Amino acid sequence: MDKARIVAGGSPRELIDQYSSREVLELRFASDIVESLDGQLEQLLDGRAERVERLPDRVLVYAADGEAAAVAVHAAGLRPESSLVRRSTLEDVFLRLTGRSLIE
Repeated sequence: MDKARIVAGGSPRELIDQYSSREVLELRFASDIVESLDGQLEQLLDGRAERVERLPDRVLVYAADGEAAAVAVHAAGLRPESSLVRRSTLEDVFLRLTGRSLIE
């Protein structure tokens, strides 16, 4: 639901399978670095990421294999302050469907 409107239906697993990737690589960079990566990260991850989302405090890389995406980021010479590979969640589905985070 978004603003009292149903945007998608199904079980949590069905929603994740339909609207997100298997894994998410969360990258945290210094804020000035994130701004300088405009479009560059997508090119570096060509073929390894389904999509890239920039949030105020982190970059989310949606991929079937988050570890492979992390290796590609490091091989390209990018050094995030931290990185985490996790499974996709309903928050990722919400972000994809509404274009905003749960905090908003």
